[in-house]
Amino acid sequence: MLDIFLKTLPFFGLIGVGYGAAKSKFFPEEATAYITKFVFYFALSAMLVRFSANLSFSEIFDARLAAAYLWGTAFAYAIAMMWAFWRGLDVPTASIEAQCAAIGNTGFLGVPMLALLLGQEAVGPIILILSIDLIVFSSMLTILITASREGTITPRIFKTVLIGLAKNPMIASIAVGLTVSGLGLPVPETVNSFLTLLGNAATPGALFAIGASLASKSAERLEIAAWLSFAKLILHPGFVALGVYVFFPVDAYRAAVMVSAASLPVAGNVFILAQHYGVAPQRVSASILISTAASIVTVSMIIAAVTAPLSL
Repeated sequence: MLDIFLKTLPFFGLIGVGYGAAKSKFFPEEATAYITKFVFYFALSAMLVRFSANLSFSEIFDARLAAAYLWGTAFAYAIAMMWAFWRGLDVPTASIEAQCAAIGNTGFLGVPMLALLLGQEAVGPIILILSIDLIVFSSMLTILITASREGTITPRIFKTVLIGLAKNPMIASIAVGLTVSGLGLPVPETVNSFLTLLGNAATPGALFAIGASLASKSAERLEIAAWLSFAKLILHPGFVALGVYVFFPVDAYRAAVMVSAASLPVAGNVFILAQHYGVAPQRVSASILISTAASIVTVSMIIAAVTAPLSL
């Protein structure tokens, strides 16, 4: 585990640098917003276009792998929702808590970190996870909250979901890359160099942005945040592990990638959604802060456990 911990430490160190820069006010909130936009719309998009353009659809989509991840994530999502309903919460709040328990920071943390730690072969499964999170579970959140508030499911809700997906740069980047790959179009060396240069900014930029954004997060409602962090860091990868090793067994390498990705802390975009819908942003904020801090240890432990047989 120590070896894995030392490999992950630089990634969390960059998060710490961003946190320190923002906490000291050297890096203001406005600057954090703009670096996040740069990473989200440019650097990470370039990385995803380059990755997906060099992969075939079959290298990304695997029915058993998708089923295993869907099973494990849906189980974690359902457990969090049931616990929220048991506490008497309404549908929107329960949905936000479920999102915290099941959706990890795959875009900003998972793509750059796991691709370097586990190798380029991990990119296909990681893109699959990212696609499922965005298309299935983010859409589910929109449908549940909107339908709960309007009292029914209308065609307008699905139109909103489709527009939101089309506007998401990560979905668009993956679609562009897969289109290039599917049509067998060559990527000119100049274009590839440009995408590589811009995409290389994604790793340090994303990690710094994560840390800087954490500096503005509050640590309120600690008991709930601790439960949601436990669900995300322990229960979610545990359920995904059952999926990839027991119910929909896949090869050891891809199973390790899926469980490692599931072990990531709560995604930052859950807070954006919570703010957008005005649903429990404080508990989401605290969950992101606590899960990210705790993940310094838990992510290393889980990656070490699942990669031990692979001798990575």
